[in-house]
Amino acid sequence: MSQSVVMDKEAAPAAGGKLRGHPWLTLLTVAVGVMMVALDGTVVAIANPAIQTDLHASPADIQWVTSGYLLALAVFLITAGKIGDRFGHKSTFLVGAVGFAATSAAIGFAGSIQQVIFFRVLQGLFGALLQPAALGLLRGAFPAEKLNMAIGIWGGVIGASTAAGPIVGGLLVEHVNWESVFYINIPVGIVAVVLGLLILKDVRSEKSAKSFDIPGIVLLSGAMFMLVWGIIKAPSWGWADASTLIFLGGAVVALIAFAVWQNYAKEPLVPLALFRSVSLSAGTLLMVLMAFAFFGGIFFVTFYLQNVHGMAPVDAGVHLLPMTGMMIVGAPVAGFLIGKVGPRIPIVGGMVLTTGAMLGMSTLDIHSGNGAMSLWFLLMGLGLSPVMVGATEVIVGNAPMELAGVAGGLQQAAMQVGGSLGTAVLGAVMASKVTSVLPGNWAATGVPFPTGEQGEQLKQAAQLGIAPPMPEGTPAQIADGVADAVHSSFVSGMGVAFTVASIVALAAAGLGLLTKRGANDAGPAVHI
Repeated sequence: MSQSVVMDKEAAPAAGGKLRGHPWLTLLTVAVGVMMVALDGTVVAIANPAIQTDLHASPADIQWVTSGYLLALAVFLITAGKIGDRFGHKSTFLVGAVGFAATSAAIGFAGSIQQVIFFRVLQGLFGALLQPAALGLLRGAFPAEKLNMAIGIWGGVIGASTAAGPIVGGLLVEHVNWESVFYINIPVGIVAVVLGLLILKDVRSEKSAKSFDIPGIVLLSGAMFMLVWGIIKAPSWGWADASTLIFLGGAVVALIAFAVWQNYAKEPLVPLALFRSVSLSAGTLLMVLMAFAFFGGIFFVTFYLQNVHGMAPVDAGVHLLPMTGMMIVGAPVAGFLIGKVGPRIPIVGGMVLTTGAMLGMSTLDIHSGNGAMSLWFLLMGLGLSPVMVGATEVIVGNAPMELAGVAGGLQQAAMQVGGSLGTAVLGAVMASKVTSVLPGNWAATGVPFPTGEQGEQLKQAAQLGIAPPMPEGTPAQIADGVADAVHSSFVSGMGVAFTVASIVALAAAGLGLLTKRGANDAGPAVHI
């Protein structure tokens, strides 16, 4: 029975007044659930300084608040997708929603930074269950001709949640407390669970795996852990450091071992035949490059707005609205457009626009006004919308129904790896540029450049656009000159980072030429 036949049978009871299995209500339900994960991705960054102060955490501890979550998410995503394929995406989604809300509450009640880190790791594991399950449910609920529109709306919700994160987080931290940043997930989680119980209906392929590939899970999880951890630590360890090389080399060895094992496993975790689809393979690599360019480049923008232009976190979030707003509006429009002309033209066009936006961002300086910033932010949001929607549809739509969860996990894992790699690599590029130009810019102030440990601390602060405090009584002209030297050095580094990001974005545009619409042929299916 084809997927279209399954959908026709489902549409009849939905039209008769029944809610369960209704495609658009399914979209609403999974969007509410994934909203928690998307919101959490940006809202916690605003809360980190308050957490550090309140719990007397070290900088390394605060790094683990973010890194622990990202590691758990990246390591578990594909396995979580397989769990959905095996036991049903509805059950997996509900467990993820309950667990994510419960761990959010636990973080709010935590009395130490160690407890916060522990529950953040658990939160990442439950978040990994939610995202592939959401895509698997959409894959099963919508026929081929409507899947791209559904993914477009789903992407718009994620964009809206991501955009709201800095603003909501700033308001909550400023007017309530940092714990409220996590408590906000509790009502959202309750709504997602109630809607899930009333509306969601699993559509599972009869070809779904009946067992788990334990060796494959161990090898892939180990490879993902070593890869992401090596990337996260490389900027502080050094890219040529033995520890970095051991982790990244170990990841390569584990991935090779995983690929070899998949040829012998009875029911492989990720059948390699999946990658015989040129479009799916191109879509996965496209997602890595897009995330590399976007997340790696945009990482510096928040420091640019807050440290160079002196904006409060909430104001910085508002200034990013032209970009996030275009992603919110553009994602559904992109879904409609992809439904009409296929993904290739929108993806290529979107990456070309993104390339242009990043080149434009590379020209920003310490005196750039809101008009110039808004133009490039808007263009970037407009370009990214069709890429995120199109690449997701290409990956999920070209996978068979029995691997819909794995495909969803693959899409999310590609984004996590690309984002982590982009932040680390572009961070290293920027650090190198800032370090090289700072002494020259500083010389114009007439103040001797600090030596030893003080000089190193100044260089590290400059990489974030932070000008050092000057002694009381320092003439305003000298203080302004020092700030300009630091900010100019930061902007020079940001310009180089965005130039590299634009080259990566252009390469992603070339990959877009290899994509095509997913067949979405589910094969025999059973309803649960």
